[in-house]
Amino acid sequence: MNSPQRPWYRRAAAVIPLHVHLKSIGTMLFISLFFGAYFYLLKVPAYPTTVMPVISLDRLIGFQPLALPMYLSLWVYVSLPPVLLATRRALYGYGLAMAGMCLAGLIVFYFWPTAVPAANIDWAQYPGVAFLKAMDAAGNACPSLHVATAVFSGIWLHHLLRRFGAPLWILILNSTWCIGIVYSTLATRQHVAVDVLAGLALGMLGAYLSLRQRVGAGDGGKVQLL
Repeated sequence: MNSPQRPWYRRAAAVIPLHVHLKSIGTMLFISLFFGAYFYLLKVPAYPTTVMPVISLDRLIGFQPLALPMYLSLWVYVSLPPVLLATRRALYGYGLAMAGMCLAGLIVFYFWPTAVPAANIDWAQYPGVAFLKAMDAAGNACPSLHVATAVFSGIWLHHLLRRFGAPLWILILNSTWCIGIVYSTLATRQHVAVDVLAGLALGMLGAYLSLRQRVGAGDGGKVQLL
């Protein structure tokens, strides 16, 4: 008699401790290297900086300082897909795919430095957002890598959660979180809509190419990551 399949959350929990040092150190190292390159290009642009245009979508979405926690939650969100991978091969493949997408964005930043237009807002009234503005200047705006990494992570999370057999409400929660991060980039005035649209395109392309390669390598019918 076949034993019943374990609940999806138990199977997901069983994967989390696997290669935990590689997951934790690798994620921190990746973020550190990315920010090193990002801030270098931000402070030493190779070409004149282009100020991005404002479109109607920017005027529809007002400034909302309460969106700051959602904006900052990206750094938790992007760590979730690697946590749910079980093999070193899968972790290396995911890391290379994410690195390739970020590298594409950094190359754009090098040849086409961009900046968000100044907002008519007294940042002193919003200390949390003002701190963010001081730490992360308005440069290197398009494509928004904040959006690109959120979308890339969201699509991968959807893929992994479906493989575990997660219920619909979990998939909806994942999508809602991802959409919330995208919204927060506009609501905190860290980006304009053109940056966000470019980030969406980059993130979706990166996720599509990396997942297509994964399916082509044999992940179409069986769950190698489990």
